[in-house]
Amino acid sequence: MSTNHTRRRIVEAIVELHEQVGPAATTVTAIAERAGVQRLTVYRHFPDDRAMLGACSSHWNGDHPLPDPASWTGITDPRSRLETALRGLYTYFRDGAPMLASILRDEAEVPELAEVMAPMWDYMREVAGGLSAGWGATGDSQRLVRAAVGHALGFYTWRSLTGQGLSNAEAVEFMVGLVAYVAAEPRPFPGPE
Repeated sequence: MSTNHTRRRIVEAIVELHEQVGPAATTVTAIAERAGVQRLTVYRHFPDDRAMLGACSSHWNGDHPLPDPASWTGITDPRSRLETALRGLYTYFRDGAPMLASILRDEAEVPELAEVMAPMWDYMREVAGGLSAGWGATGDSQRLVRAAVGHALGFYTWRSLTGQGLSNAEAVEFMVGLVAYVAAEPRPFPGPE
């Protein structure tokens, strides 16, 4: 068996276990058993958790790329732009739900996940900024639009809406409507007490 084949089997075992039980509960013993290798072989390819998480992330992200913002950045109407972005993002969430749920659940428990998740959080901040623009809101209303857009982009928002029986299309429509309402209804927003 080639080294590349062995490495691929180990990575696939890590991905499966992270998806099924999460990184916090994944052990090297379980990885070795699933890959059909010895624990030492796992360590030879991946000497620590950081290396395992990096390999898992790279493999999984290759099969589940985040939506490309180029598909919506040229849309000038903010409502249509948000709708297009959410359709792509909610499809991404649906297709990757088991892994995303495991990773997000374990993020606080596994310090090495911060490094792996950093590109996704950077992506989300950048996307939120672009999708918050153009709604015509100013001041506190702009902050509310930004908060509503940020909420719409959340995996747990999507999961809550679809868990209530909404389809992806209905969840998109609901969140676009919420953001549009917030943008159209200027109101004073109480500051911190």
